[in-house]
Amino acid sequence: MDLGSVRPVWRVPRATVAAVRRAFGPGFAVVDLRSPASSDGDGGSGSPEAVRAARGAEVYLGWGVPRGVAVAARGTLRWAHSGSAGVGGSLTPEFRATGARLTNSRGVYAEPMADWVVAAIGYCLRGFHDAAAAQRERRWTKDAFTDGRVRVREFAGTRVGLVGLGGIGAAVARRCAALGMEVSAVRRRPRRPRPPGVRWVGGPGRGALRALARRADVLVVAAPHTVVTRRVIGAAALRALPPGAFLINLARGSLVDEAAVLRRLDQGRLAGCVLDVFATEPLPASHPFWTHPRVFVSPHVSGVSERYWERETALLVENIRRYRLGRRLQNLVDLKAGY
Repeated sequence: MDLGSVRPVWRVPRATVAAVRRAFGPGFAVVDLRSPASSDGDGGSGSPEAVRAARGAEVYLGWGVPRGVAVAARGTLRWAHSGSAGVGGSLTPEFRATGARLTNSRGVYAEPMADWVVAAIGYCLRGFHDAAAAQRERRWTKDAFTDGRVRVREFAGTRVGLVGLGGIGAAVARRCAALGMEVSAVRRRPRRPRPPGVRWVGGPGRGALRALARRADVLVVAAPHTVVTRRVIGAAALRALPPGAFLINLARGSLVDEAAVLRRLDQGRLAGCVLDVFATEPLPASHPFWTHPRVFVSPHVSGVSERYWERETALLVENIRRYRLGRRLQNLVDLKAGY
């Protein structure tokens, strides 16, 4: 177990370690590493202690799979689990050479991240970009909100476009539909059953993405990072958005062309953004997003929840049970697709 994060909210509690030990039973020696590991992004930073412990290991539970761990465990590793949802940093040649199965924690983050999206949509629709800018300048702008200069909209009837319809996207769709929003989406497998509340689902092509953008008052990016999704939200997708639309990104910064976003904001074609992820993290102090009046910067915290370890422990215990019985594991990563 290499889940001793440098961040307290992600640091494995003793109760989870005890639950994992009970689930594996006396036939397994569970080594709980205390060296701090990086849980940011896809994780996978590793430590000398982790590399030493991985030699001869059959199972590895960590924040991503570090290259050194994969090399040390080659020949014995059968299953690796990541406490993060993204796995791009784990899909290295060294890990692929182990032949091990990989699971992640994608469903664990869905509920708090969907809550964050609803809050972000409310921020956009109710004119909070303008209110925050006025607050910084100590201006009382009631006139702007009541004479039409600041457009203030309701949830009901707002058209939401979801780029990605996995666990997070489905959780967002449920909330938006319950609040009266019209939800459409694109996903890799459009023929799969639609989650409740989703009116239209398109495929992964750029044509479907532009069709989604054209009907979206708010475009929410919730897809995984893969070679296919890199900069999927570029100039063409942004041009397709109707005037006054908003962009929300809680996936990965690599999915969005940040320069194109800034151009659309400065041209007045994009009404605003709420961004939780960025191409470079931490976001450099010199980046224009920090001071742009139409951008709300969130420091990659949309998945933070006091209930994380409750859900993660349940997933670990269930998958350990399945592993011991030789059954299919939950949250298996498609190594070819990249998520």
